[in-house]
Amino acid sequence: MSDLRDMFFEECDDLLEVLSTGLEELQNETSDAETINSMFRSVHSIKGGAGAFGLDRLIKFAHAFENVLDDLRSNKLEVDGTITALMFSGFDHLNDLVDAARDDNDLPESDGAAVLAELKQTTQNANGLSGDEEEDANEVDSDDFVVQAMDFGLDLGGDDDTPADLPGLPSLGGDAVEGAMLFVVTFKAEPVLYTRGHDPALLFRALGEMGDLSIEADREAVAPLESLKDAPAAISWTLTLRPDDGIDESAIREIFEFVEGQCVLQISEVAAETPAGEAPTTEAECEAPEPAPVAEAAPAAAPTKAKSKDKSPPAKAPKAEKQEAKGGDGGKKSSEPRNSTIRVDLNRVDRLINLVGELVISEAMLRQSMNELPVSANSAVSEAIGQLKTLSGVLQESVMAIRAQPVRGLFQRMSRIVRESSRQAGKTSRLVMVGEATEVDKTVTERLVEPLTHMIRNSVDHGLEKPEDRVAAGKPEMGTIKLEAAHRSGRVVISLSDDGAGVNRPKVRQKAEEKGLIRPEDDLTDSDIDNLLFRAGFSTADEISQLSGRGVGMDVVRSEIQALGGRINLQSEPNKGTTITISLPLTLAVMEGMLIEVAGESLVVPTVALRETLQPGQANIHDFCDGDRGLSVNDSMLPIVDLGEALGFRPPLPDFSNQSLLLIEGESGRRSALAVDGIVEQREVVIKGLEHNYQSIPGIAAATILGNGKIALIVDTDQMIPSPGNGNTGLLKGSDMAEVNSYV
Repeated sequence: MSDLRDMFFEECDDLLEVLSTGLEELQNETSDAETINSMFRSVHSIKGGAGAFGLDRLIKFAHAFENVLDDLRSNKLEVDGTITALMFSGFDHLNDLVDAARDDNDLPESDGAAVLAELKQTTQNANGLSGDEEEDANEVDSDDFVVQAMDFGLDLGGDDDTPADLPGLPSLGGDAVEGAMLFVVTFKAEPVLYTRGHDPALLFRALGEMGDLSIEADREAVAPLESLKDAPAAISWTLTLRPDDGIDESAIREIFEFVEGQCVLQISEVAAETPAGEAPTTEAECEAPEPAPVAEAAPAAAPTKAKSKDKSPPAKAPKAEKQEAKGGDGGKKSSEPRNSTIRVDLNRVDRLINLVGELVISEAMLRQSMNELPVSANSAVSEAIGQLKTLSGVLQESVMAIRAQPVRGLFQRMSRIVRESSRQAGKTSRLVMVGEATEVDKTVTERLVEPLTHMIRNSVDHGLEKPEDRVAAGKPEMGTIKLEAAHRSGRVVISLSDDGAGVNRPKVRQKAEEKGLIRPEDDLTDSDIDNLLFRAGFSTADEISQLSGRGVGMDVVRSEIQALGGRINLQSEPNKGTTITISLPLTLAVMEGMLIEVAGESLVVPTVALRETLQPGQANIHDFCDGDRGLSVNDSMLPIVDLGEALGFRPPLPDFSNQSLLLIEGESGRRSALAVDGIVEQREVVIKGLEHNYQSIPGIAAATILGNGKIALIVDTDQMIPSPGNGNTGLLKGSDMAEVNSYV
């Protein structure tokens, strides 16, 4: 039961994602009838699965939610701003109920009560019912979710031709259907139908409400109890329906639309006097049907008067659940390939990634050992090592792709943050998502939740103006926040922009001077002022609110992004808005780096931050007061940071004439030059975090293992760029780095 429960909540996540996508289409006015149907099926499936586990509160709310969706798809309601807002509120609470059920938590009864009441009132208004009538007509009947006993006719002494009717459903007599048209439905459930909490008895009961129904179970495929192991879905049913007036094949198919892809379904319309076994069938697998084989001609003594009505294929089911329709070769399934997925525990994937990382390190160590031997004597071995490097690289990329996930789920979570923040700030805004299919490492998406939450709250609270101010400025009353993701130069770039008033730079500078972060005489560019927002404890809010004013936010965002090996940049234009850009590695396991030497130690500088390298004697260096030095590049002066001194490896150098210089650029656009003893080579390194095994080290992002087995520290280049108004970084003292070296 625990495995089934876990599977149910995993499927809830998928269903909620479908529901969220549909809501976005409703809001953007790009929806169609199938959008409403898919949303309805999602909520209905959640309700059905919740019934299997007795989640009464989730059942009750999902039922009210699907009633409104049913009114939408039957055109009793029209999509407008009020309905869309209600749908979003319902989605938020449905999400809360699923999370609470997953964690076995009880939400306060007041949570969602207003939304539930509004959903019910909307249904009453759409159907012209009073409250009591609506309860009688639409309220969830707990009996719908009670396990029903079904008579499969397993009495071995009985007649095999005797129909096994379901209790409580009417049977058709032989004379009752004489001269009428009947529908013959053959239904066979796939195992997935049962694991998802569906019950054929409920489907048959709904079909029985459309007319007189008889049901016969085919139990020929049922194996003896002693031979059953996995309890496959072996029973199929033949249902004969004499429909009431107005019932057609489309109405019958609608009953089975919630189990699309989870059953094999055949529907035929036959004359009452025609034996059902001789009627040609329209075979439709609850998805896209395969062409049915031509039926053999019926004997002259029993002429067939059937007509096929299956001229349009039913709605498509999810590809992962596609089942091939049976042909005329004894039920043999088509051999066409189909896409399928499996759910794997994330810890297993992590262990596999770690092993691939060790393989890359071992390959580097082996290559370095081979380089120390005469090349001519080992040409064949060198060629094999080259092939090993290629294969290990392909294996590494394939394994990393396993953890890659679209950012769609992350972006959809942010939609709720926008709604809640707007409500608290008294503003109206909407979220526009671009590039939701962009894939990034799962760890990255998980750790981006908090940073993006802070950024969106700041955009709503500080970026967007009040509705009346926007109208006065000639802007739409509703503000727009745009969240975009894309792959660029081997990295994933996520940008958050708004169409608000932009950064109030005079106010930012005033607050920074009041807090002593800068001096009044400091000459700061617009970019320098914008980056003051990332200082710890900095806030421009005049008073504390639910969203801001406590000085906690953007500094936490930058720290978290840097911990992911990323960079963050803020750009703003007055009266047009602000854009915050995050650049992240595609994976947290491997990176390209430049191997350098400083004071006898090997370090790695990420190549993504490198812009240029200068050998000794090539640089135009100028000396300034207080021992500061600058590098003249393209009519601009860049500060030079002695990497050995900054990390505490050695005292300051008297001159840089024998030093190589690395020009680096941060996400803010500020540049600097690192003075190092020598440049070794560029290589791919496997990242090993230090925080879990040791502690966070200023100026150091992570560590790696070189081909010779030694450990090299990876430099955090953003921390090596001096802040406005500051001189050298001086991150660590010599004693601190000595402790680090003794550990690694």
